[in-house]
Amino acid sequence: MKWFVGCDLGGTNLRAALVDVENGKVLFQKSIATLARQGPEAVMKRMAELVLDVIRSGGYSLSDVGGIGIGAPGLLDLEKGETLFLTNFAGNWPHVPLCATIQRLTSLSTVLINDARAITFGEWRYGAGQGVETMVVFALGTGVGGGLVINGQLHFGLSGSAGEIGHIVLDPEGPRCGCGNRGCLEVYASGPAIAAMGMKMVAQGLATRIADLCTGDYNRINAALIAQAAREGDAIAQEIYDRAGEALGKAAATLCVTLSPQRIVLTGGVAQAGDLLLHPMRETLRRLARVIPVDQVEVVLGKLGDQAGVLGAACFAAQKT
Repeated sequence: MKWFVGCDLGGTNLRAALVDVENGKVLFQKSIATLARQGPEAVMKRMAELVLDVIRSGGYSLSDVGGIGIGAPGLLDLEKGETLFLTNFAGNWPHVPLCATIQRLTSLSTVLINDARAITFGEWRYGAGQGVETMVVFALGTGVGGGLVINGQLHFGLSGSAGEIGHIVLDPEGPRCGCGNRGCLEVYASGPAIAAMGMKMVAQGLATRIADLCTGDYNRINAALIAQAAREGDAIAQEIYDRAGEALGKAAATLCVTLSPQRIVLTGGVAQAGDLLLHPMRETLRRLARVIPVDQVEVVLGKLGDQAGVLGAACFAAQKT
C-alpha cells in the first residue's frame, strides 16, 4: 500500500497531509506559515521540508509514499506543473516550476491541481458528493471558487480552468470584481463581500446587532460575526445573508439549466453560515430554474471541512501516478 501526500498552497498557510487514499483518511497533517513575501524559491523549499517532516513525523519513509498532489490558487499550467498567476502571492509567481522543484527537493513524483478543484475532488470521492455522477461545488471563502464533476469525472476544461464559478456574471452593471469584470458572484457572496455589506450598514448608523458585536471596531466585522448577529435575530444581518444566498441561487440556476447536476455542495468558511445561505439559495434556485426537475437537485453543505483540499490533492496524485 502506498500513501500519498496532499498539499495546500495558501497565501497565509502551507498545509500537508499524509493520506490513505483508498479509505480517504488523513494519517498525519501539519500546517506552517507560507511567508509568501519571501518569494517562490523560499516558499517551495518550506513546502518540501514540510512534506518530508509530515512523512517522518507520521512514522513513514519515502518508500512508503507514492507521490504528492499540490492544490494551488490561481491560474496554473497543469501539464507543465507550473504556476502562471497567483493573485495573493508577491510577484504573482509567473511560470514558476512548482512540480519540478518539489519533485527535485523530495524525490517524489508531484502533480498540480487548482485548490478549488482539489476541494471538489475530495468532497466527491469522500464527502458530500459520494454516490452522484454530476455535481457542482461552491467553495466560499476570501473568494468564490468551485469545481464540476460531470459523468463521474472531475471536469478541467481548457488549462484546468473549468469551475471558476465565482466569476459567473450576475449583473454586468454591478460592483467591480478583482477579475476586472463587474457583477461577478464573488462580489456578492464571498467573505469580504458579506463583511463589506455589514460595514456599510454600521457606517450608515443603522440599528443592528452587528454594531454591538464589533464594539466599534470595523476590523472585527467579518462573515462569521454577521452570521452570529443573524442567528441572534438581527434583521439587517439576515438581509445580508439573504442577498448572498440569492446571488448563489442565481448562479446555481445557471449551472442547473446547463449541467442538470444531482447535487450542489457548499464548502469553505463562509458556508459555515449553513441555513442562512442555504434557505435563500434553494428558494431562488427553485424560482429561476424552470426547465429542469429542480426539486431533484440537492443543495447541501460539504462534509470534509478544511481537509477536503488535501484529501482531493492526494487522491488526484494517486490517480495521476
